[in-house]
Amino acid sequence: MNSAKSKYRLSLMAFFTTAFILCMVQWKVSRPILMAERFVEGAGWIQVLVMSGYAAWITLKMQDPGQSARWRRITWTIFTVVFFGQLALGLAGFERFLMTGKLHLPIPLMILSGPVFRGSIGFMPILFLTTILVSGPAWCSQLCYFGALDNHSADRKADLKRIPDKFRIKHTMIVTVVIITILLRLFGIHDRITTLMAAGFGVIGLAIILLISRRRGKMVHCILWCPIGTLVNYMKLVSPFRMYIDDSCTDCMACTRYCKYDALNKSDIVKRKPGLTCTYCGDCLVSCKTESIRYKFLNLSHQQARNTWIVLTISLHAIFLALGRI
Repeated sequence: MNSAKSKYRLSLMAFFTTAFILCMVQWKVSRPILMAERFVEGAGWIQVLVMSGYAAWITLKMQDPGQSARWRRITWTIFTVVFFGQLALGLAGFERFLMTGKLHLPIPLMILSGPVFRGSIGFMPILFLTTILVSGPAWCSQLCYFGALDNHSADRKADLKRIPDKFRIKHTMIVTVVIITILLRLFGIHDRITTLMAAGFGVIGLAIILLISRRRGKMVHCILWCPIGTLVNYMKLVSPFRMYIDDSCTDCMACTRYCKYDALNKSDIVKRKPGLTCTYCGDCLVSCKTESIRYKFLNLSHQQARNTWIVLTISLHAIFLALGRI
């Protein structure tokens, strides 16, 4: 457990990390990116201070394993409300709330299908790739605007039964999405049709969230349906962060009821390694009486590794909350 001095030091690190990045954006980017700057010249500097303070506060709260799941849920909800709030304002005609002044379909699928269909990369894919490089799979546990809905829906102790044929379904989904997107581009299908198809994909995803995830206590949409979730499962391996189960584990299996990502089944625990769908969210830590579930980062101790992950991930969360526009 971190000492009080260590906790505040980590909070300061999150403050200055967030402040540095947002200051660079405010100073170097000619077009106003920060929301406050779009309405009042110079107000972006105030937003930098507010968002940096927010990052420091959340970092302080997240350091306690017993409270991290609660605060992750709160901050993820805030991120989603802000994101979809901007969508509502964009639909109402307030274009200052849109990054490019154009409305983009807010479905995670588009982070993959959009660049494949257009043959070019946009703002959201860049943000997505940044999260992978900086903190591994944090996108699927802190930043995805659909994931927060799935997290809320799966608000019960997880079903102990592992999801059958998980990887076959996941791989089939992402390959199908890529092939269909390529075919749509090759045949020059009109944007209106592709948008309707993407919207239909999103509606089906919402149905899975509301019906299946709620029943299973696991985030079935994120685990199986979302192709971005599958990308994250593999792309996170470029990050130096890992999670493992120490040999002090007693195989009590208590953690299996806390994992909404189906990454702590009996076979995973026996292998002393969370499954591929693990997002490093840390919700399981409170269940482990022997503190056997641990973060790993280079040669740091497991506590230092977790602290580093929290600082980087919460800083990203605060930065994207300030920058992420539709």
